[in-house]
Amino acid sequence: MVEKTMHAFTSDTLGPPASYHFRRVPTPQPGTGEVRLRVEAVALGYVDALIAAGGYQHKPTAPYVPGAEIVGVVDWVGRDVHGIALGQRVASWQLLAGGGLADYAIAPAAALVALPDRLSSPVAASMLLDHLTAWYALFDRGALKPGETVLVLGAGGGIGSAAVQLAASAGARVIAAASSAHKRDYAIALGADFAIDYSAPDWRDTLRDQLGHAIDVVFDPVGGASFEPAFRTLAKGGRHLILGFAGGAVPTLPANLPLLKDGALIGVDARHLFESDPGRARAIWDAIFARAADGHLAPRLLRHYAFDEAATAFGALGGRDTLGKIVVTMGDRRER
Repeated sequence: MVEKTMHAFTSDTLGPPASYHFRRVPTPQPGTGEVRLRVEAVALGYVDALIAAGGYQHKPTAPYVPGAEIVGVVDWVGRDVHGIALGQRVASWQLLAGGGLADYAIAPAAALVALPDRLSSPVAASMLLDHLTAWYALFDRGALKPGETVLVLGAGGGIGSAAVQLAASAGARVIAAASSAHKRDYAIALGADFAIDYSAPDWRDTLRDQLGHAIDVVFDPVGGASFEPAFRTLAKGGRHLILGFAGGAVPTLPANLPLLKDGALIGVDARHLFESDPGRARAIWDAIFARAADGHLAPRLLRHYAFDEAATAFGALGGRDTLGKIVVTMGDRRER
């Protein structure tokens, strides 16, 4: 019998990591069209910290439990739920609802993705958002084709490293741009043809010397000062994919440049895909997880934390120059 209360990492108000603490809260009950998951693993990223602090463009309702990239086992099925079995291991991405840093989480049944048995829960959680976003950007929005050349900015980060792998496996030529040597080495290991330091003032000259031709697709989760120079690397008919502004400032672009390049600026919003076409999102996840289970896609380097270390894991989200996806795995806390 499930206890009536559970452990959760939560806060009554949105705020910085220090405002979140472990406490006992009522164990949630699934409503119509929902299931309850016994959480096994939760992946954390920068957006989790932003949402928990109240700094995201949409704000969740407090009290709030962070953690949107969830893998767990179905332990209770609500009314009008079909095709989901008790004991089934599934993944769920819940951008604003969160709820992952707890013993149990509620998820809409329609959004669940079944997982291959041979894919571990921490690995599956780590690939939920980054690989979905990179796949949607490159192939759905960017129409990347085999033989084309793609420049991946921020190639050592979560979305960037996923893009390097996916583009390389699709037969594209991949140039990784990262600001530190260890991130460039990591991108090469993931399949990039070569890597450049895009913090250097002459990085476009280096790119031109090594590549010898223009870029077909720019994959850009960085923005900032690299935005316009990256757009200028495009070939005629090239596509510049905008995924975010990790570089800080939201940049601008002279309107004549897209005209001169006959190029396209394309926004990429994985949340819109998930909300407007959940079937397509599930199809992408199915393909990603199948490839990962078969060894054709590798997860990002994982930084493991136990559930008892959730506060430390959450506080570590601000580190920008470290490799690895933070994953919290549930241990024996729920039996204490």
